[in-house]
Amino acid sequence: MTTMTEAEASVREFKMPDVGEGLTEAEILKWYVQPGDTVTDGQIVCEVETAKAAVELPIPYDGVVHELRFPEGTTVAVGMSIIAVAVAGSATEAPAEAATETPVTPVAPVTPVEEAKPVARTPVLVGYGVSTSVTKRRPRKGAEIPAQEASTEKAAVQAELNGHVAGAVVASRPLAKPPVRKLAKDLGVDLATVTPSGPDGVITREDVHAAVAPVAVQAPEPVAPLVAPVPSATYDTAARETRVPVKGVRKATAAAMVGSAFTAPHVTEFVTVDVTRTMKLVEELKEDKDLQGLRVNPLLLIAKALLVAIKRNPDINASWDEAAQEIVLKHYVNLGIAAATPRGLIVPNIKDAHAKTLPQLADSLGELVSTARDGKTSPAAMQGGTVTITNVGVFGIDTGTPILNPGESAILAIGTIKLQPWVHKGKVKPRQVTTLALSFDHRLVDGELGSKVLADVAAILEQPKRLITWG
Repeated sequence: MTTMTEAEASVREFKMPDVGEGLTEAEILKWYVQPGDTVTDGQIVCEVETAKAAVELPIPYDGVVHELRFPEGTTVAVGMSIIAVAVAGSATEAPAEAATETPVTPVAPVTPVEEAKPVARTPVLVGYGVSTSVTKRRPRKGAEIPAQEASTEKAAVQAELNGHVAGAVVASRPLAKPPVRKLAKDLGVDLATVTPSGPDGVITREDVHAAVAPVAVQAPEPVAPLVAPVPSATYDTAARETRVPVKGVRKATAAAMVGSAFTAPHVTEFVTVDVTRTMKLVEELKEDKDLQGLRVNPLLLIAKALLVAIKRNPDINASWDEAAQEIVLKHYVNLGIAAATPRGLIVPNIKDAHAKTLPQLADSLGELVSTARDGKTSPAAMQGGTVTITNVGVFGIDTGTPILNPGESAILAIGTIKLQPWVHKGKVKPRQVTTLALSFDHRLVDGELGSKVLADVAAILEQPKRLITWG
């Protein structure tokens, strides 16, 4: 391998990008390169896990890997350098970013307190870093910031992240990062009433949750759930307990479920239904030439039945805008499918599922499931859902009381389908039976509307020919 001399190359720092909307950190799962390896523009150099999904990061320039700043398993704040690459060209030709930055020595995993320091955060776009050089930025004082700029959300957030006070407007405003402000808005918490625990008086996510449920914060730290994956390398068979750090997808799921449970008043209704005809139709569709090679199973027809029920009862497809005190009726259905993956529960959704034919819906379901199993679901695929289906029946469970996905109005749980004695045409016969459970936000959906939707889904599954007459 031909090596570049110091005069021929300059070291550039590739920083942890914001791979989602407002994410503040990510864990380095795997490095695909090592120091001394040659990399090219667009080459995948590592895989990271955010609070939403696992994402592969491409390097944005050609060069030779100079140093990996963090080992695998380290959680790194967005904006911090994760890899240094020696690129061709003299030091004078290098960008100002490289010329003003000094190499960073590998450090231990960043603690939450260190990550929360405003000076350590730099907004970064995917694939490209932004200079943190102080030589390119003039110190800003409150008197130098125009009043109009200081009154805007952007100026206030930037002033908070930079640790400056942008006039009286910002000075009286609680300090919190944008994701924390959104969480507070979703939970209906006034940040002015929250006691900050972060450095320099910054309000953290934990502070917001504490304001919603202070009793939960005072409780002893819980032992990790039994369903949490236990790293084999640290498992001690002689120990009576094993603690697993809560991070990534599991951490985001926990926060979302707590927020949903405390925000939306849940109501759950149940119905047990004979799905024998639906199961026969599934077998027939598997032989249909138009569906060859596609994923055809009971979930496909249940999803179609729910979409038809929403079409007949469109008011259930809505969301609650707490700030505006408005109900937002959605004229599209982004159908979420809860998927259990090695990294935890995720809920990707099928965009505009209401407009898809049965073959298109089958194709989308197959792609969604395979992508989730491979751990390649993108953050965008898990945003914007309106209604969700969770299939607990695959675990042999009869039914459950599902918690709403945040921002959605309803979630349908499917229980296991099994032979049971059932009265059919006046006689007791073995029939394929399942129990459905529909949870809904009682602010948006009253008992009549929820009951109509659940009854329509049950009626279609009992007599699937209604898919033609109703759909």
